[in-house]
Amino acid sequence: MKYFYYVFFLLILSAPLQSQNLTQEDYGRAVSYLNDNLNNKTIFNTHTSVNWFENGLGLWFIEYSGKGKVYKTVDFKEHKVKPLFDHGKLSEAFQKTFGEEIKPTDFSLRNIEYDDEKHLSFLSLGKAYVLNLENYSLQIKEESKVAETPFESKSPNGKWIAYTEDYNLYIKSTESNEVHQLSFDGKKGYEYGTYYGWYDIIEGENGERPRRFAVNWSPDSKWLSTKRIDLSIAEKMYLLDWSQDSLYKPKLLSYYRGSPGDTTLVKERAIFYNIDTKKEQKTNFPEFTHLNRFSIKWSDKSGVFYANYIERGYKKEYVKTVDLNAHTERTLIEETSPTNIDNFTYFTLEEKGKLIFLSERSGWRQLYSVDLKTYEISALTKGDFYVNDISFIDKSSGDIYVLASGKEIGNNPYHQQLYKVALKGKMTLLTPENTHHRVSFSKDGKYFVDNYSTVNMPTKTVLRASKTGRIITQLSAADIAHVAAKGWNSPEVFQLLAKDNKTTIYGALWKPTNFDASKSYPLIDATYTGPHTQRFPKSFDVAFSNQALSELGFIVMQMDGLGTSGRSKAFHDHSYKNMENNLEDHVLAIKYLGEKFSWVDTERVGIFGHSAGGYDTGRAMLGFPDFFKVGVASAADHDFRMEKVWWPEMYQGWPVDETYEKVSNITNAKNLKGKLLLVHGGIDENVNPSATFKLAEALVNADRDFDMLILPSQSHGFEGKARSYFMKRQWNYFVEHLLGVKPIWDFNLE
Repeated sequence: MKYFYYVFFLLILSAPLQSQNLTQEDYGRAVSYLNDNLNNKTIFNTHTSVNWFENGLGLWFIEYSGKGKVYKTVDFKEHKVKPLFDHGKLSEAFQKTFGEEIKPTDFSLRNIEYDDEKHLSFLSLGKAYVLNLENYSLQIKEESKVAETPFESKSPNGKWIAYTEDYNLYIKSTESNEVHQLSFDGKKGYEYGTYYGWYDIIEGENGERPRRFAVNWSPDSKWLSTKRIDLSIAEKMYLLDWSQDSLYKPKLLSYYRGSPGDTTLVKERAIFYNIDTKKEQKTNFPEFTHLNRFSIKWSDKSGVFYANYIERGYKKEYVKTVDLNAHTERTLIEETSPTNIDNFTYFTLEEKGKLIFLSERSGWRQLYSVDLKTYEISALTKGDFYVNDISFIDKSSGDIYVLASGKEIGNNPYHQQLYKVALKGKMTLLTPENTHHRVSFSKDGKYFVDNYSTVNMPTKTVLRASKTGRIITQLSAADIAHVAAKGWNSPEVFQLLAKDNKTTIYGALWKPTNFDASKSYPLIDATYTGPHTQRFPKSFDVAFSNQALSELGFIVMQMDGLGTSGRSKAFHDHSYKNMENNLEDHVLAIKYLGEKFSWVDTERVGIFGHSAGGYDTGRAMLGFPDFFKVGVASAADHDFRMEKVWWPEMYQGWPVDETYEKVSNITNAKNLKGKLLLVHGGIDENVNPSATFKLAEALVNADRDFDMLILPSQSHGFEGKARSYFMKRQWNYFVEHLLGVKPIWDFNLE
């Protein structure tokens, strides 16, 4: 008997803390860390957005605090931060003039501009106002309204108006009203002067596609480009909207969208017209499918443009220059890859006789130039680092300002810094702080605002001089005193070697504020291995993103394994035609964390994700069924063959082959062992819900226990009451099945 009581006592002591029921206080603590309840309410200025005045003399921004918000400004003469206006006097002006009671710290103003030194104009309460800064008189601004239509386009010289009628393109003289028809064979489904809209929803069985209009005038008004859209063989995807209270039958919705391998796609042809002759000017460009991304940029030279397009399969991309006057065409850039070409972009710098582009041809994304006279391509940057973006090009000096990651030795490769690159290749660091920098340039490029931080270091927002990077003044700083007093700590960053045993990968862990290192906690993977993005939390404004879920008694992990973007091309290519294995590094990391930290329980591992992260979740539960025990997969593309065409063909390859079958969650439905909740919006036109239904059918046929939630009124991003409902279901699914305690439903999310 004594032995029995001794064993019973040991079992009680060894039971994890999480076996105790959660309370309303626990849920309340979690709710307090939701972004809607947190950002600029209990934490402030984690990212400050600035607005540059059109007159080029300064900027304005909002500084937040527990007292409310204050509109502030910096002018480029004094370089001092000060209130944009007297908030108390403006409040009195609204009350006196219009009877509107607005607290001085509660204004909601936008489109703020100086009409002159004494007058400030802005939009508020649905109206335009002018404020006299000397006497604080306030007037409604009478705005001159010019009759505009989204279905017309006036030429730059003002002499012509382009429009469509009966699916053909016309131009009309603004001087004589004389009309000229440019195209003649247009008809429904074979249409000129239009474009294919990705989210063009058609209602009913015989509904009309939303009317679209698009043309592109040359700067000198002598040429007009447009597209001819051919829908004649294009197939649609379908949805049923069950959510409308006034209808007692579902509304049929459809949209033109191809799937991987389809030949029945929307087709486009670029069309060019000579305005003098009113005739079409033929080019050698073929008809493209909608996923080939054919686009043009007009040159400053009359009749000359640059064309950019990619071949199907994403292995060849071109930039060409075309002279419509001389009927000539020349290839400036031919980009090739044995896997795929992702994130290619180019900019014209004709003032210096150059074309600038970003390419991964060296194995890292670097900056290049093309000489428009010699056609020679030169590398402006070189090295084992990644150029994320071109932030600004100074057309007078030719200096190019780029954000790049991983260049400085010892820095986290996900943290980007700003550099100035000369056309001769000299690269100058402008933001030396070992943090993540996000910048916004003034219109003339003389200044930039820098929000710099890490997930562990609160944001500072400063104004800097572009030539040197010198800090001129600080605009704001993040204030987290309230949550720090409640015991909040920033996420714990970790790193380890990836599955190739040579590449360092990075992630972060969120712990509850009542964390006890002597306890054992389940771990939840917040996943999205979609190869076009990153998950490592780089800046402080995302430091709270998983805190709410963590407060319910979980460790939440977010990381990048091999296969995501922003590192080397070889790093990225790990996911090519191999997306079923993107989670291998996640499993490796969780096992590593379990060995390193006694408080990580690797026997209780959950996972959730949305869209491509939803695919990950399904894959985790079906591809690693003995490791991942609970999953919530929302808006997931469970079978790439049923997805929109571009994303799978980019990352899983084209033509469609046996790998599509291999990576399908539907194919692997029989492997389910744990608890899986499938969630989808009923009218999701981004990731059609058909694959979720098909996975559900496969799970039924395999006799597997699972749960399913359809949100009938929701598209790809859940909103309003449905968003709140989903959040509660997701939280409680992990509470019940991973934490192992009874969840509470009746709690307030505000």
